[in-house]
Amino acid sequence: MQITEIYKSIQGESTYAGLPCVFVRLTGCNLRCSWCDSEYTFTGGHRRTLEEVIEEVEQLSPGGGLVEITGGEPMLQEREVVPLMQRLLDAGYTVLLETSGERQLERVPRRVIKIVDVKCPNSGEPDTFHMENLDWLNPEDEVKFVLSDRTDYEFARDFVSRHRLDQRVNAALFSPAFSKQASGARDASACLLDPRELAEWMLADGAPARLSLQIHKFVWDPAMKGV
Repeated sequence: MQITEIYKSIQGESTYAGLPCVFVRLTGCNLRCSWCDSEYTFTGGHRRTLEEVIEEVEQLSPGGGLVEITGGEPMLQEREVVPLMQRLLDAGYTVLLETSGERQLERVPRRVIKIVDVKCPNSGEPDTFHMENLDWLNPEDEVKFVLSDRTDYEFARDFVSRHRLDQRVNAALFSPAFSKQASGARDASACLLDPRELAEWMLADGAPARLSLQIHKFVWDPAMKGV
């Protein structure tokens, strides 16, 4: 499979935020979101065998732990990434899959925790979510919405309500988008949507969702890779 990087850091998003995690970042994405912070994954990378990836994960986190399969869009390499996820599960790891849901998720192993990033209007990639994937969500899964303004917020709020996500998955996550040019300051100044404003909207509406900040961008320089 084509791999951009494998590294260990602190999980920055989802309900697993703050936990040590090994990231296996695959190369390639077929979407071009306006706020994308991982454009360096679109091309390049290195070919790695399944055994090589497993070996590196085991070196970084011996005996188990949390592993996230991310990208890019990892499901573009479904033929290789599905066996990888199963092998990691069999070895005792907790496996997260970060995906846009643009690709079918039917073959993802049951015990993998899917974190599905449904694209909002201002992402530049609206209507790319494969709606049948709602049928493949499990109670342990999470659905994320990256928001840059009120329009995105209302889309996410209505999507959660319409599909009763609060009753179907572990969490619906509302995350303010960061500017692609963010660098230096480790605070909310680089967010395209002020987290406080988003929090106030959520409170006013009683939105059945969790405010989710990318904590790695507050711990390290927002432009830093491999964290």
